[in-house]
Amino acid sequence: MTEQEPASAASTDSIDLSLRTPAERSRTFTGILVNTALANITTSYLWFALTFWVYLETRNVIATGVIGGAYMLLIALSSISFGTFVDRYRKLAVMRFAAAFTMGMFVLSGVMFLLTPEQALLDLTQPWFWIFTMIILIGAVVENMRNIALSTTVTILIEPDRRANANGLVGMVQGLMFIVTSVLSGLSVGLLGMGWTVVVALVLTALAFAHLLTLRLPEEVKAAASDAQGGFDLRGAWAAVMAISGLFALILFSTFNNFIGGVYMALMDPYGLEMFSVEMWGVVSAIGATGFIVGGALVGKLGLGSNPLRTMLIAVVLMGFIGALFTFREWAWLYIVGIWLYMALVPVVEAAEQTVIQSVVPLPRQGRVFGFAMAFESAAAPITAFLIAPIAQFWIIPYARSAEGSANLAPLLGEGISRGIALVFLAAGIIMIVVALIAFLTPVYRRVSASYAQTSKTQTATEERESESSETPSSH
Repeated sequence: MTEQEPASAASTDSIDLSLRTPAERSRTFTGILVNTALANITTSYLWFALTFWVYLETRNVIATGVIGGAYMLLIALSSISFGTFVDRYRKLAVMRFAAAFTMGMFVLSGVMFLLTPEQALLDLTQPWFWIFTMIILIGAVVENMRNIALSTTVTILIEPDRRANANGLVGMVQGLMFIVTSVLSGLSVGLLGMGWTVVVALVLTALAFAHLLTLRLPEEVKAAASDAQGGFDLRGAWAAVMAISGLFALILFSTFNNFIGGVYMALMDPYGLEMFSVEMWGVVSAIGATGFIVGGALVGKLGLGSNPLRTMLIAVVLMGFIGALFTFREWAWLYIVGIWLYMALVPVVEAAEQTVIQSVVPLPRQGRVFGFAMAFESAAAPITAFLIAPIAQFWIIPYARSAEGSANLAPLLGEGISRGIALVFLAAGIIMIVVALIAFLTPVYRRVSASYAQTSKTQTATEERESESSETPSSH
Protein backbone atom coordinates (compact mmCIF):
# COMPACT_ATOMS: atom_id res chain seq x y z
CA MET A 1 0.00 0.00 0.00
CA THR A 2 1.29 3.43 -0.85
CA GLU A 3 1.97 5.42 2.27
CA GLN A 4 0.37 8.81 2.61
CA GLU A 5 0.00 11.47 5.27
CA PRO A 6 -3.38 11.69 6.93
CA ALA A 7 -5.79 14.19 5.47
CA SER A 8 -5.70 16.30 8.59
CA ALA A 9 -6.81 19.89 8.42
CA ALA A 10 -4.63 20.72 11.36
CA SER A 11 -1.50 19.13 9.91
CA THR A 12 -0.71 22.11 7.67
CA ASP A 13 0.57 25.51 8.84
CA SER A 14 -2.01 27.22 6.59
CA ILE A 15 -4.83 26.08 8.91
CA ASP A 16 -5.22 27.13 12.55
CA LEU A 17 -8.01 25.23 14.30
CA SER A 18 -7.25 26.85 17.66
CA LEU A 19 -9.01 30.08 16.66
CA ARG A 20 -12.53 28.72 17.19
CA THR A 21 -14.37 25.78 18.67
CA PRO A 22 -15.78 22.95 16.52
CA ALA A 23 -19.28 24.33 17.07
CA GLU A 24 -18.25 27.75 15.75
CA ARG A 25 -16.56 26.18 12.74
CA SER A 26 -19.69 24.14 12.09
CA ARG A 27 -21.79 27.32 12.01
CA THR A 28 -19.44 28.83 9.45
CA PHE A 29 -19.73 25.70 7.33
CA THR A 30 -23.51 26.03 7.50
CA GLY A 31 -23.26 29.59 6.18
CA ILE A 32 -21.00 28.52 3.32
CA LEU A 33 -23.30 25.59 2.55
CA VAL A 34 -26.41 27.78 2.44
CA ASN A 35 -24.68 30.33 0.21
CA THR A 36 -23.47 27.63 -2.16
CA ALA A 37 -26.98 26.18 -2.20
CA LEU A 38 -28.42 29.53 -3.31
CA ALA A 39 -25.81 29.79 -6.07
CA ASN A 40 -26.48 26.22 -7.21
CA ILE A 41 -30.23 26.80 -7.17
CA THR A 42 -29.82 29.88 -9.35
CA THR A 43 -27.59 28.32 -11.98
CA SER A 44 -29.63 25.10 -12.08
CA TYR A 45 -32.84 27.14 -12.31
CA LEU A 46 -31.58 28.93 -15.41
CA TRP A 47 -30.08 25.79 -16.96
CA PHE A 48 -33.26 23.72 -16.45
CA ALA A 49 -35.35 26.61 -17.76
CA LEU A 50 -33.17 26.78 -20.86
CA THR A 51 -33.66 23.04 -21.45
CA PHE A 52 -37.45 23.26 -21.01
CA TRP A 53 -37.69 26.35 -23.21
CA VAL A 54 -35.66 24.86 -26.06
CA TYR A 55 -37.58 21.57 -26.12
CA LEU A 56 -41.00 23.19 -25.91
CA GLU A 57 -40.19 25.59 -28.72
CA THR A 58 -38.37 23.13 -31.01
CA ARG A 59 -39.57 19.63 -29.91
CA ASN A 60 -36.04 18.51 -30.74
CA VAL A 61 -34.49 15.81 -28.55
CA ILE A 62 -31.06 16.43 -30.08
CA ALA A 63 -31.09 20.05 -28.89
CA THR A 64 -31.85 19.07 -25.29
CA GLY A 65 -29.31 16.26 -25.43
CA VAL A 66 -26.61 18.60 -26.72
CA ILE A 67 -27.38 21.17 -24.01
CA GLY A 68 -27.12 18.57 -21.26
CA GLY A 69 -24.11 16.88 -22.78
CA ALA A 70 -22.29 20.17 -23.36
CA TYR A 71 -22.75 21.11 -19.72
CA MET A 72 -21.18 17.89 -18.46
CA LEU A 73 -18.45 18.05 -21.11
CA LEU A 74 -17.49 21.56 -20.00
CA ILE A 75 -17.44 20.34 -16.40
CA ALA A 76 -15.13 17.50 -17.42
CA LEU A 77 -12.76 19.81 -19.32
CA SER A 78 -12.54 22.48 -16.63
CA SER A 79 -12.66 20.58 -13.34
CA ILE A 80 -8.92 19.96 -13.11
CA SER A 81 -8.30 23.69 -13.57
CA PHE A 82 -10.92 24.42 -10.93
CA GLY A 83 -9.25 21.99 -8.52
CA THR A 84 -5.84 23.55 -9.20
CA PHE A 85 -7.14 27.01 -8.30
CA VAL A 86 -8.79 25.64 -5.15
CA ASP A 87 -5.44 24.19 -4.02
CA ARG A 88 -3.47 27.35 -4.87
CA TYR A 89 -5.74 30.00 -3.37
CA ARG A 90 -7.89 30.54 -0.31
CA LYS A 91 -11.22 28.79 -0.52
CA LEU A 92 -13.39 31.89 0.01
CA ALA A 93 -11.39 33.81 -2.61
CA VAL A 94 -12.09 31.04 -5.12
CA MET A 95 -15.80 31.10 -4.28
CA ARG A 96 -15.99 34.88 -4.68
CA PHE A 97 -14.25 34.79 -8.05
CA ALA A 98 -16.62 32.09 -9.31
CA ALA A 99 -19.65 34.07 -8.12
CA ALA A 100 -18.49 37.27 -9.83
CA PHE A 101 -17.73 35.48 -13.11
CA THR A 102 -21.11 33.73 -13.18
CA MET A 103 -22.89 37.01 -12.52
CA GLY A 104 -21.05 38.59 -15.45
CA MET A 105 -22.05 35.78 -17.82
CA PHE A 106 -25.70 36.00 -16.80
CA VAL A 107 -25.65 39.75 -17.45
CA LEU A 108 -24.26 39.03 -20.92
CA SER A 109 -26.98 36.43 -21.61
CA GLY A 110 -29.66 38.93 -20.60
CA VAL A 111 -28.28 41.58 -22.94
CA MET A 112 -28.15 39.08 -25.80
CA PHE A 113 -31.74 37.94 -25.20
CA LEU A 114 -32.87 41.56 -25.18
CA LEU A 115 -31.10 42.44 -28.44
CA THR A 116 -31.75 39.24 -30.44
CA PRO A 117 -35.19 38.31 -31.86
CA GLU A 118 -36.55 35.21 -30.10
CA GLN A 119 -37.16 33.46 -33.42
CA ALA A 120 -33.47 33.80 -34.26
CA LEU A 121 -32.45 32.47 -30.84
CA LEU A 122 -34.53 29.33 -31.41
CA ASP A 123 -33.17 28.62 -34.90
CA LEU A 124 -30.74 25.75 -34.42
CA THR A 125 -29.17 26.45 -37.82
CA GLN A 126 -28.10 29.95 -36.73
CA PRO A 127 -25.17 30.77 -34.44
CA TRP A 128 -27.27 32.88 -32.05
CA PHE A 129 -28.88 29.84 -30.40
CA TRP A 130 -25.54 28.21 -29.71
CA ILE A 131 -23.89 31.44 -28.52
CA PHE A 132 -26.76 32.17 -26.13
CA THR A 133 -26.70 28.60 -24.83
CA MET A 134 -22.93 28.58 -24.33
CA ILE A 135 -22.96 31.89 -22.42
CA ILE A 136 -25.43 30.47 -19.90
CA LEU A 137 -23.68 27.11 -19.68
CA ILE A 138 -20.22 28.64 -19.17
CA GLY A 139 -21.58 30.76 -16.34
CA ALA A 140 -23.17 27.68 -14.77
CA VAL A 141 -20.00 25.61 -15.21
CA VAL A 142 -17.72 28.15 -13.54
CA GLU A 143 -20.11 28.28 -10.59
CA ASN A 144 -19.26 24.59 -10.04
CA MET A 145 -15.80 25.67 -8.90
CA ARG A 146 -17.53 26.53 -5.64
CA ASN A 147 -18.61 22.92 -5.15
CA ILE A 148 -14.98 21.74 -5.21
CA ALA A 149 -14.07 24.44 -2.70
CA LEU A 150 -17.05 23.43 -0.56
CA SER A 151 -15.80 19.84 -0.35
CA THR A 152 -12.43 21.05 0.97
CA THR A 153 -14.10 23.25 3.60
CA VAL A 154 -15.61 20.07 5.06
CA THR A 155 -12.05 18.94 5.82
CA ILE A 156 -11.16 22.33 7.34
CA LEU A 157 -14.28 22.98 9.39
CA ILE A 158 -15.81 19.60 10.30
CA GLU A 159 -14.47 17.04 12.77
CA PRO A 160 -13.46 13.73 11.11
CA ASP A 161 -16.16 11.64 12.77
CA ARG A 162 -18.83 14.04 11.46
CA ARG A 163 -17.71 14.39 7.84
CA ALA A 164 -20.00 11.68 6.48
CA ASN A 165 -22.86 13.47 8.21
CA ALA A 166 -21.77 16.79 6.70
CA ASN A 167 -21.65 15.20 3.26
CA GLY A 168 -25.16 13.91 3.87
CA LEU A 169 -26.21 17.47 4.72
CA VAL A 170 -24.75 18.56 1.39
CA GLY A 171 -26.97 15.93 -0.24
CA MET A 172 -30.03 17.29 1.55
CA VAL A 173 -29.29 20.81 0.34
CA GLN A 174 -28.83 19.51 -3.20
CA GLY A 175 -32.22 17.83 -2.93
CA LEU A 176 -33.75 21.11 -1.88
CA MET A 177 -32.02 22.66 -4.89
CA PHE A 178 -33.68 20.15 -7.23
CA ILE A 179 -37.10 20.81 -5.71
CA VAL A 180 -36.89 24.58 -5.92
CA THR A 181 -35.25 24.46 -9.34
CA SER A 182 -37.82 22.09 -10.82
CA VAL A 183 -40.78 24.12 -9.58
CA LEU A 184 -39.32 27.52 -10.42
CA SER A 185 -37.98 26.51 -13.84
CA GLY A 186 -41.23 24.99 -15.03
CA LEU A 187 -43.39 27.81 -13.69
CA SER A 188 -40.96 30.45 -14.89
CA VAL A 189 -40.84 29.22 -18.48
CA GLY A 190 -44.58 28.60 -18.55
CA LEU A 191 -45.69 31.87 -16.93
CA LEU A 192 -42.86 34.41 -17.30
CA GLY A 193 -41.00 33.35 -20.42
CA MET A 194 -37.26 32.99 -20.93
CA GLY A 195 -36.45 36.69 -20.78
CA TRP A 196 -37.76 37.27 -17.26
CA THR A 197 -36.25 33.95 -16.21
CA VAL A 198 -32.81 35.34 -17.03
CA VAL A 199 -33.61 38.46 -14.99
CA VAL A 200 -34.62 36.38 -11.95
CA ALA A 201 -31.40 34.34 -12.21
CA LEU A 202 -29.32 37.50 -12.38
CA VAL A 203 -30.94 38.99 -9.26
CA LEU A 204 -30.47 35.78 -7.25
CA THR A 205 -26.83 35.53 -8.35
CA ALA A 206 -26.19 39.08 -7.17
CA LEU A 207 -27.77 38.32 -3.78
CA ALA A 208 -25.62 35.21 -3.32
CA PHE A 209 -22.48 37.17 -4.21
CA ALA A 210 -23.34 39.92 -1.72
CA HIS A 211 -23.89 37.36 1.06
CA LEU A 212 -20.64 35.60 0.20
CA LEU A 213 -18.74 38.82 0.86
CA THR A 214 -19.94 38.76 4.49
CA LEU A 215 -18.59 35.26 5.26
CA ARG A 216 -15.23 34.70 6.95
CA LEU A 217 -12.97 31.64 7.26
CA PRO A 218 -10.30 32.62 9.82
CA GLU A 219 -9.01 29.03 10.15
CA GLU A 220 -7.48 29.35 6.69
CA VAL A 221 -4.62 31.63 7.74
CA LYS A 222 -3.10 31.57 4.26
CA ALA A 223 -3.31 29.58 1.06
CA ALA A 224 -1.97 26.07 1.58
CA ALA A 225 1.62 25.43 0.58
CA SER A 226 0.52 23.36 -2.38
CA ASP A 227 2.69 21.80 -5.06
CA ALA A 228 0.06 22.76 -7.66
CA GLN A 229 1.54 24.44 -10.73
CA GLY A 230 -0.02 26.67 -13.40
CA GLY A 231 -3.71 26.77 -14.12
CA PHE A 232 -4.16 23.17 -15.29
CA ASP A 233 -2.07 20.85 -13.13
CA LEU A 234 -3.04 17.54 -14.68
CA ARG A 235 0.27 15.96 -13.74
CA GLY A 236 -0.14 17.00 -10.11
CA ALA A 237 -3.75 15.81 -10.05
CA TRP A 238 -2.77 12.43 -11.47
CA ALA A 239 0.11 12.09 -9.01
CA ALA A 240 -2.18 12.97 -6.09
CA VAL A 241 -4.72 10.35 -7.15
CA MET A 242 -2.17 7.61 -7.77
CA ALA A 243 -0.39 8.30 -4.46
CA ILE A 244 -3.38 6.81 -2.64
CA SER A 245 -3.77 3.08 -3.12
CA GLY A 246 -7.05 2.29 -4.86
CA LEU A 247 -8.26 5.90 -5.17
CA PHE A 248 -8.40 5.73 -8.96
CA ALA A 249 -10.54 2.60 -8.66
CA LEU A 250 -12.90 4.51 -6.37
CA ILE A 251 -13.31 7.15 -9.05
CA LEU A 252 -14.06 4.41 -11.57
CA PHE A 253 -16.73 3.01 -9.25
CA SER A 254 -18.35 6.44 -8.95
CA THR A 255 -18.38 6.76 -12.72
CA PHE A 256 -20.86 3.87 -12.88
CA ASN A 257 -23.50 6.22 -11.55
CA ASN A 258 -22.75 8.80 -14.24
CA PHE A 259 -23.01 6.33 -17.10
CA ILE A 260 -26.75 5.93 -16.72
CA GLY A 261 -26.95 9.60 -15.75
CA GLY A 262 -26.08 10.52 -19.32
CA VAL A 263 -29.08 8.58 -20.60
CA TYR A 264 -31.35 10.33 -18.11
CA MET A 265 -29.85 13.68 -19.03
CA ALA A 266 -30.69 13.27 -22.68
CA LEU A 267 -34.14 11.68 -22.44
CA MET A 268 -35.71 12.19 -19.02
CA ASP A 269 -37.06 15.69 -19.69
CA PRO A 270 -38.53 14.77 -23.11
CA TYR A 271 -40.22 11.73 -21.53
CA GLY A 272 -41.69 13.85 -18.76
CA LEU A 273 -42.76 16.69 -21.05
CA GLU A 274 -44.62 14.23 -23.29
CA MET A 275 -46.54 12.99 -20.24
CA PHE A 276 -47.12 16.30 -18.40
CA SER A 277 -47.46 20.02 -19.13
CA VAL A 278 -44.32 22.07 -18.48
CA GLU A 279 -45.78 23.45 -15.25
CA MET A 280 -46.85 20.01 -14.03
CA TRP A 281 -43.54 18.45 -15.07
CA GLY A 282 -41.76 20.99 -12.89
CA VAL A 283 -43.94 19.99 -9.94
CA VAL A 284 -43.43 16.28 -10.65
CA SER A 285 -39.66 16.78 -10.76
CA ALA A 286 -39.85 18.60 -7.44
CA ILE A 287 -41.80 15.75 -5.85
CA GLY A 288 -39.27 13.24 -7.12
CA ALA A 289 -36.40 15.35 -5.82
CA THR A 290 -37.66 15.03 -2.25
CA GLY A 291 -36.01 11.62 -2.43
CA PHE A 292 -32.69 13.47 -2.56
CA ILE A 293 -33.48 15.10 0.79
CA VAL A 294 -34.51 11.78 2.36
CA GLY A 295 -31.40 10.04 1.05
CA GLY A 296 -29.14 12.82 2.30
CA ALA A 297 -30.89 12.81 5.68
CA LEU A 298 -30.34 9.06 6.03
CA VAL A 299 -26.64 9.45 5.27
CA GLY A 300 -26.44 12.34 7.72
CA LYS A 301 -28.07 10.28 10.49
CA LEU A 302 -26.79 6.76 9.83
CA GLY A 303 -23.51 7.36 8.00
CA LEU A 304 -22.25 5.01 5.31
CA GLY A 305 -21.32 1.94 7.32
CA SER A 306 -17.87 0.49 7.84
CA ASN A 307 -17.28 0.10 4.09
CA PRO A 308 -18.54 3.07 2.03
CA LEU A 309 -17.47 1.35 -1.20
CA ARG A 310 -19.76 -1.60 -0.57
CA THR A 311 -22.59 0.78 0.28
CA MET A 312 -21.94 2.72 -2.91
CA LEU A 313 -21.99 -0.32 -5.20
CA ILE A 314 -25.19 -1.62 -3.61
CA ALA A 315 -26.75 1.77 -4.32
CA VAL A 316 -25.57 1.60 -7.94
CA VAL A 317 -27.17 -1.85 -8.38
CA LEU A 318 -30.45 -0.49 -7.04
CA MET A 319 -30.18 2.48 -9.40
CA GLY A 320 -29.87 0.07 -12.29
CA PHE A 321 -33.07 -1.73 -11.29
CA ILE A 322 -34.91 1.57 -10.96
CA GLY A 323 -33.58 2.87 -14.27
CA ALA A 324 -34.73 -0.28 -16.02
CA LEU A 325 -38.22 -0.40 -14.52
CA PHE A 326 -39.50 3.12 -13.84
CA THR A 327 -40.73 3.52 -17.42
CA PHE A 328 -41.74 -0.14 -17.78
CA ARG A 329 -45.26 1.13 -18.44
CA GLU A 330 -46.35 4.63 -19.38
CA TRP A 331 -47.87 5.28 -15.98
CA ALA A 332 -47.40 8.66 -14.32
CA TRP A 333 -47.24 7.23 -10.79
CA LEU A 334 -44.55 4.72 -11.77
CA TYR A 335 -42.42 7.45 -13.31
CA ILE A 336 -42.76 9.67 -10.23
CA VAL A 337 -41.94 6.85 -7.79
CA GLY A 338 -38.95 5.82 -9.89
CA ILE A 339 -37.56 9.35 -9.95
CA TRP A 340 -38.00 9.57 -6.17
CA LEU A 341 -36.19 6.30 -5.48
CA TYR A 342 -33.36 7.14 -7.87
CA MET A 343 -32.87 10.55 -6.25
CA ALA A 344 -32.79 8.96 -2.79
CA LEU A 345 -29.79 6.88 -3.83
CA VAL A 346 -27.73 9.66 -5.43
CA PRO A 347 -26.53 11.18 -2.10
CA VAL A 348 -25.32 7.75 -0.96
CA VAL A 349 -23.02 7.39 -3.97
CA GLU A 350 -21.74 10.95 -3.80
CA ALA A 351 -21.21 11.01 -0.03
CA ALA A 352 -19.29 7.73 -0.13
CA GLU A 353 -16.73 9.10 -2.56
CA GLN A 354 -16.37 12.45 -0.80
CA THR A 355 -15.94 10.87 2.62
CA VAL A 356 -13.15 8.60 1.41
CA ILE A 357 -11.29 11.44 -0.35
CA GLN A 358 -11.58 13.74 2.68
CA SER A 359 -10.22 10.93 4.82
CA VAL A 360 -7.18 9.81 2.81
CA VAL A 361 -6.06 12.80 0.70
CA PRO A 362 -3.94 15.60 2.26
CA LEU A 363 -5.72 18.98 2.27
CA PRO A 364 -3.21 20.77 -0.04
CA ARG A 365 -4.06 18.21 -2.75
CA GLN A 366 -7.79 17.75 -2.20
CA GLY A 367 -8.84 20.40 -4.72
CA ARG A 368 -7.06 18.66 -7.56
CA VAL A 369 -8.29 15.23 -6.48
CA PHE A 370 -11.89 16.42 -6.29
CA GLY A 371 -11.41 18.20 -9.63
CA PHE A 372 -9.91 15.10 -11.22
CA ALA A 373 -12.78 12.97 -9.93
CA MET A 374 -15.34 15.46 -11.22
CA ALA A 375 -13.63 15.60 -14.62
CA PHE A 376 -13.38 11.85 -14.98
CA GLU A 377 -16.91 11.12 -13.79
CA SER A 378 -18.49 13.97 -15.75
CA ALA A 379 -16.97 12.64 -18.97
CA ALA A 380 -19.23 9.56 -18.79
CA ALA A 381 -22.49 11.51 -18.97
CA PRO A 382 -21.83 13.59 -22.13
CA ILE A 383 -20.57 10.51 -23.96
CA THR A 384 -23.86 8.70 -23.41
CA ALA A 385 -25.92 11.89 -23.88
CA PHE A 386 -24.31 12.74 -27.21
CA LEU A 387 -24.65 9.16 -28.43
CA ILE A 388 -28.15 8.42 -27.16
CA ALA A 389 -29.90 11.66 -28.19
CA PRO A 390 -29.44 11.30 -31.98
CA ILE A 391 -29.91 7.52 -31.89
CA ALA A 392 -33.19 7.96 -30.03
CA GLN A 393 -34.34 10.86 -32.22
CA PHE A 394 -33.67 9.24 -35.61
CA TRP A 395 -34.04 5.51 -35.02
CA ILE A 396 -35.41 4.25 -31.71
CA ILE A 397 -38.30 6.70 -31.21
CA PRO A 398 -39.54 6.52 -34.84
CA TYR A 399 -39.31 2.72 -34.73
CA ALA A 400 -41.22 2.52 -31.44
CA ARG A 401 -43.97 4.78 -32.81
CA SER A 402 -44.33 2.82 -36.04
CA ALA A 403 -47.00 0.15 -36.33
CA GLU A 404 -44.43 -2.64 -36.45
CA GLY A 405 -42.29 -1.32 -33.60
CA SER A 406 -45.26 -0.59 -31.38
CA ALA A 407 -46.56 -4.13 -31.85
CA ASN A 408 -43.15 -5.66 -31.11
CA LEU A 409 -42.56 -3.61 -27.96
CA ALA A 410 -46.09 -3.87 -26.54
CA PRO A 411 -45.62 -7.28 -24.82
CA LEU A 412 -42.54 -6.00 -22.96
CA LEU A 413 -43.11 -2.27 -22.48
CA GLY A 414 -46.82 -1.80 -23.06
CA GLU A 415 -48.26 0.93 -25.25
CA GLY A 416 -47.67 4.67 -25.42
CA ILE A 417 -45.93 7.43 -27.33
CA SER A 418 -42.64 7.18 -25.39
CA ARG A 419 -41.94 3.45 -25.60
CA GLY A 420 -38.73 4.14 -27.51
CA ILE A 421 -37.31 6.13 -24.60
CA ALA A 422 -38.48 3.39 -22.21
CA LEU A 423 -36.50 0.85 -24.25
CA VAL A 424 -33.35 2.95 -23.91
CA PHE A 425 -33.85 3.25 -20.15
CA LEU A 426 -34.35 -0.52 -19.85
CA ALA A 427 -31.10 -1.31 -21.67
CA ALA A 428 -29.11 1.26 -19.69
CA GLY A 429 -30.41 -0.08 -16.37
CA ILE A 430 -29.48 -3.65 -17.23
CA ILE A 431 -25.95 -2.58 -18.16
CA MET A 432 -25.59 -0.72 -14.86
CA ILE A 433 -26.65 -3.77 -12.85
CA VAL A 434 -24.23 -6.10 -14.63
CA VAL A 435 -21.25 -3.74 -14.33
CA ALA A 436 -21.82 -3.06 -10.63
CA LEU A 437 -22.20 -6.76 -9.79
CA ILE A 438 -18.98 -7.57 -11.63
CA ALA A 439 -17.21 -4.82 -9.66
CA PHE A 440 -18.04 -6.63 -6.41
CA LEU A 441 -15.98 -9.62 -7.58
CA THR A 442 -12.80 -7.76 -8.54
CA PRO A 443 -9.54 -7.78 -6.53
CA VAL A 444 -9.53 -3.99 -6.79
CA TYR A 445 -12.74 -3.77 -4.77
CA ARG A 446 -11.28 -5.92 -1.98
CA ARG A 447 -8.02 -3.96 -1.97
CA VAL A 448 -9.74 -0.57 -1.87
CA SER A 449 -12.03 -1.69 0.94
CA ALA A 450 -9.07 -2.86 3.03
CA SER A 451 -7.11 0.31 2.27
CA TYR A 452 -9.98 2.55 3.38
CA ALA A 453 -10.49 0.62 6.63
CA GLN A 454 -6.83 0.91 7.61
CA THR A 455 -6.40 4.54 6.56
CA SER A 456 -9.64 5.65 8.18
CA LYS A 457 -8.68 4.11 11.52
CA THR A 458 -5.24 5.76 11.54
CA GLN A 459 -6.52 9.14 10.37
CA THR A 460 -9.34 9.29 12.91
CA ALA A 461 -6.94 8.68 15.80
CA THR A 462 -4.58 11.38 14.48
CA GLU A 463 -7.39 13.91 14.06
CA GLU A 464 -8.63 13.29 17.60
CA ARG A 465 -5.18 14.01 19.07
CA GLU A 466 -4.79 17.16 16.95
CA SER A 467 -8.29 18.39 17.81
CA GLU A 468 -7.66 17.95 21.55
CA SER A 469 -4.38 19.86 21.40
CA SER A 470 -5.84 22.68 19.25
CA GLU A 471 -8.84 23.20 21.55
CA THR A 472 -6.67 23.70 24.65
CA PRO A 473 -5.66 27.37 23.91
CA SER A 474 -9.26 28.38 23.17
CA SER A 475 -10.38 27.34 26.64
CA HIS A 476 -8.42 30.12 28.30
